[in-house]
Amino acid sequence: MAKPRVFLSSTYYDLYQSREDIERFVRSLGYDCIRHETGAIPYARDARLEASAYREIELCDMLVTIIGGKFGTESKDAAGASITQNEIMRALEKGIQVYIFVEQNTLTEYNIWKINKDNASMRYRYADDPRIYVFLDHLHSLPQNNPITGFKTVADVTSFLQDQWAGLFQRYLSQQQRTTELSIIQDMKGVAATLREMVDYLSTSHQDKDEALKSIISFNNPVFNRLAQITKTPYRVFFTNHDEMAAWLEVRGYTAHDSTFYSENSVEEWFRDKSGWIEFKRAIFDDRGDLLRFSPSVWNDDWIQFRPAESQKAAFADDDDIPF
Repeated sequence: MAKPRVFLSSTYYDLYQSREDIERFVRSLGYDCIRHETGAIPYARDARLEASAYREIELCDMLVTIIGGKFGTESKDAAGASITQNEIMRALEKGIQVYIFVEQNTLTEYNIWKINKDNASMRYRYADDPRIYVFLDHLHSLPQNNPITGFKTVADVTSFLQDQWAGLFQRYLSQQQRTTELSIIQDMKGVAATLREMVDYLSTSHQDKDEALKSIISFNNPVFNRLAQITKTPYRVFFTNHDEMAAWLEVRGYTAHDSTFYSENSVEEWFRDKSGWIEFKRAIFDDRGDLLRFSPSVWNDDWIQFRPAESQKAAFADDDDIPF
């Protein structure tokens, strides 16, 4: 069964224990947690280690990053940025859901940096490199997908993620219900459109109203839908008599089956090699060969059945009386 894949991004040595605790939480939910120290990232022999990490991010569903006071390893792919920062940006560029957590002291000092960022002599207590604050400032300027949350303990992180992921699951369930409702609405719109056309036609037609109504019912005969379903016909099926149906079936590769070999209760059968038999269990034409009118409320799909060719072979295989 497919599981959500969560990429865990952060500097390593200063946040090692936090990474351990977050992975334990992620796996307790049944999700896969991807982090480099557990061997979850396959490293390519002909590429830098960080390139392999970026490639793995693209295969994940979410990225969780925790930012402390360490800048981390300088990236060789982007001058002036760390590998952790590049991981975040790669996920954002690919439209992956990102959750950014910043240690509370660092986040507080970020606000001090914003006031003094033009002061090159300014020294900061919690960040070992002011480029951490430059990056946070960049994240805040992005138009979307950049929630930045402060935390004091890992419990703050896991509690936030638990609420967020529960909300995503609830939204998914709501969307599934909404999809069903939209499907019903579309069906109702189709019925309403048909009724509107019927009213417009009857209002303007000078023909006999009963005959016009019969014509509309005939056009929507459920026989057509059933045959289209059985023959896997992608276009609308329509015929008015037996000759027209026979011509249509022949074009589809079917031939009339000898009545001597009809299955039980069949009144008509059509066969196509390597496909099977269409079996009519009820007459759908009158004595003159004209198509009978059926309303959806009385129609039964069992009146037209399909028997695949494989079923006939299986029946022969089980018959001990076959002399070969």
